[in-house]
Order: sequence, then C-alpha cells, then structure tokens
Amino acid sequence: MERKKASDFPQELLELFDRYVHGGIDRRTFLEGAQKFATGAVTATMLWESLRPNYAWAQQVPKDDKRIKTETATVPSPKGNTNIKGYLAMPAKAKGKLPAILVIHENRGLNPYIEDVARRLATENFIAFAPDGLTSVGGYPGDDEKGGALFRTVDRAKMGEDFIAAARWLKARPESNGKLGAVGFCFGGGIVNMLAVKLGTELAAGVPFYGSQPSAEDAAKIKSPLLIQNGGLDKRILDGAPAFEAILKASNVPFTAHVYENANHGFHNDTTPRYDDANAKLAWKRTLEFFNKYTRS
Repeated sequence: MERKKASDFPQELLELFDRYVHGGIDRRTFLEGAQKFATGAVTATMLWESLRPNYAWAQQVPKDDKRIKTETATVPSPKGNTNIKGYLAMPAKAKGKLPAILVIHENRGLNPYIEDVARRLATENFIAFAPDGLTSVGGYPGDDEKGGALFRTVDRAKMGEDFIAAARWLKARPESNGKLGAVGFCFGGGIVNMLAVKLGTELAAGVPFYGSQPSAEDAAKIKSPLLIQNGGLDKRILDGAPAFEAILKASNVPFTAHVYENANHGFHNDTTPRYDDANAKLAWKRTLEFFNKYTRS
C-alpha cells in the first residue's frame, strides 16, 4: 500500500476517523460520514482502509538487531488482572546499570509499532518494557479492530493497576539504575499522567504524547517532571491542556509542553497517514534528551 500523508486527506475526514478510533462512533457511522469524500474510484471503505495502520512501515529497528536483546516477560499484578505480559528490550552489551523506561500503547494493545518504540529506546542505552494491557483477554490479537474491541472489555481500573505493577517491576529490575521513566501514546499518554499521579517521586520523568489529562484534584498530586507532546490540530486533547498546565505550574512541577504545528493526534505513529515525519522526529529527539536529563544522573 502506498504511504499517504495527512495532507492527502480532508481534515474533516481525519477528525471523523479520530472519533472512530477513540470509540465515539462505530465503523458503520464512520463509513456513512466518509461517503461524502468518496469518488467513483475511491469508496468510503477504501478511505477507511487507507487510514488504518500498516505495521510494515513501523519497523525502524529490526527485531533481530544485534545491538539489542529482547524477550517476553510476565509481571505479577495482584491488584490488577493477576499478571501482565510485555515486551522487554535492552542493549545487548550494556555496561553498568541503566535507566528503565515503560512504553505504553494506544487503545489497541501492544502492537508492532509500540514494540518498535521499545527497541528504539534500547538502541539508545535504555532498558525498555512495553506491557500489554490486553493480557487478561489473551493479549494483542494481531489486528487493531479486534484489539480495540477487546480493549473495551477490560476493567479500566484493573488495567491501570497492571501498568503500575509493571512500572514498579521494571524500576526494581537488577539491570536498572533505579530511575524510572514512562512514555505513552494516546491512551498510553493518559496512563503516563496517571502514573505521575499514583507513583509520585517514584517516576523520575514522564512523556505523555497526546494523552488525556487527569482531573484537577489528581493533577495537583503530580511531582514528576513531564514533557507534554501534543499536535496542533488535536483539539480534543488541546482543550484540556491549559487547565492541566496551570495546575502543574502552580505546583512548581518541572514541565515543558510542546504543541506541534499542523500535526494531528497520533502524529508519532509511523504506521498511519497521520504520521508527521518532521514533528515526530523532533518530538522523539526531545524525548530522548528529557530522559537522559532526568534518568541518568
């Protein structure tokens, strides 16, 4: 399939797809709304297919890259869904103890894009663990539509406890220097914010990419440094940003918020047309600099 860009689609269609991805409408309603953008050669179903992820595009670091080693690990989660499985990646020839970074997926489960993000961190001399919030229902099924359906069946509070358990397990691993960071995308960005609330100073640094903000009461509990990354066209997330940032500022929390011009929700995910190459690379560069600052000293 030819890689397309966000600019190849009407913004109204992209926003309609965003509503579909986040459960605001079902596939049938999306197709009905997309019909106005269909032509004789391009049907609404073809538009839907062209906006879906293509995971062949996501592999920046091959699974067999000799610089890293990977494995599947299972973490006990007694307050959650008993346990949570995930993808562990670290440098193949690590010297000394390293910072540990939790990588949190979108609302589809642990897909190939998120596994690749973990490998990218491992090539930068971090220990990375990407848990699968769908563990209790069999794990990511290999298909985003099925993953989204499964996601809606998992108890959200228990899933949150699973991520907390994974974070503490990762922080305590023998390879870890005891400094924990977390990066997440979409749903995962919201989980990064939740971890900042729940873990307090246990979290050394958090990077939420276009994540939903916590309540005002919870936001006031945050102590961890945050690097907030949002797309300039992502009105749904940007609407809550000023109030959240005002609370962080009032609480003297070290944070930086970047809004990337003309970038959509999901702009870092390089498997869909919403990917914005220049902004994604800049945001990732800032992410690595942030983690190096707060998790290595």
